[in-house]
Amino acid sequence: MRADYLLLFRSFLAQSDSVYFSYQVASRQLVYVSPAYAQIFGAEAHVMPDLSTWRTRVHPEDHALLQACWQQVLAGEPVTGVEVRLARADGTEQWLGLAASREQLPAGERYVSGTVQDITRVKQNQLNSEKFNTKKNATLEILSHDLAAPLVLLQQLTEHLRAESSAATEPALQLLTLMERTCTEGVNLIRDFVDGEFLDSVNVELKRERADLVAWLATIMQEYEQSERHTHLEFEFRAAERPLHVSFDINKFQQVINNLLSNAIKFTPDGGRITVSVARQGNQAMVTVADTGVGIPQQWQPVLFERFTKARRPGIRGEKTNGLGMSIIQTIIALHQGSITCQSQEGVGSTFVIMLPALVG
Repeated sequence: MRADYLLLFRSFLAQSDSVYFSYQVASRQLVYVSPAYAQIFGAEAHVMPDLSTWRTRVHPEDHALLQACWQQVLAGEPVTGVEVRLARADGTEQWLGLAASREQLPAGERYVSGTVQDITRVKQNQLNSEKFNTKKNATLEILSHDLAAPLVLLQQLTEHLRAESSAATEPALQLLTLMERTCTEGVNLIRDFVDGEFLDSVNVELKRERADLVAWLATIMQEYEQSERHTHLEFEFRAAERPLHVSFDINKFQQVINNLLSNAIKFTPDGGRITVSVARQGNQAMVTVADTGVGIPQQWQPVLFERFTKARRPGIRGEKTNGLGMSIIQTIIALHQGSITCQSQEGVGSTFVIMLPALVG
């Protein structure tokens, strides 16, 4: 980059909080870096011609990502919105947002030019928000079962009393009918509250980001594991590989996992087990949700993912179903270029397997 061109932007570059750089490919040297370099990397930082010092600070989990982006840029395809982590001297992580493209001068010289931004504060706020939202949604799903359970039991007892009270007076029968209807409306209200967000989520455009699927699932399962005393079920999480990065919409995929876990709870008797596992299979990430529940009748399995499927049925404790969940789950997973399958046997349990494209590193 010629110095006389830089003079035109000197004031702008001096005030910008983004680092602008130009790297000569043949010599493997930075030929220009803007003043914000010292601000982002520390006042004592200085430009290393071969970038060796800078590379050693990259988080090990991000090495493969950075290398893949570098090869992409050298091939002539620009990259934007790349997020990588650096290790600070105090042991904390610094998040950087990178964008770069390849430029070739008429003489044949190749340069890689781009920008670097410190996005640490924004990324930390985002991660904290996602973690809180994940815990909140999982807790809400668990609470919906806890709150509905006594109402379902009372509803069933009321139905039994009405069936056994052949000699009851008309006012008594009306009172039992009112109790039954009130319980039913209460259970439906609880489930409608939880299902509303899930049913609407498929209509919103995906907002995908690179994230560690294992760490994210572990956060969800912590909430379910803490609910074992209330749900009377055992929850288990298994991970064959840590980390395992995928590109996905965290909020929507959370709805998928919560809905599968909700269904497992509905159809697993007290004392049963629900297991979530994740592993890599080639270039795919495999997420498995398995239960030891009552299973799905064979004749319903081929139509399980159809909209308004005939396979819809209330839970074994009388929980409401709307028949839309599995259809929406399949739609959300398809939007992620993934797939979902089910294997089930009555009296043994059900296993749902989700396959998603895994990222390198």
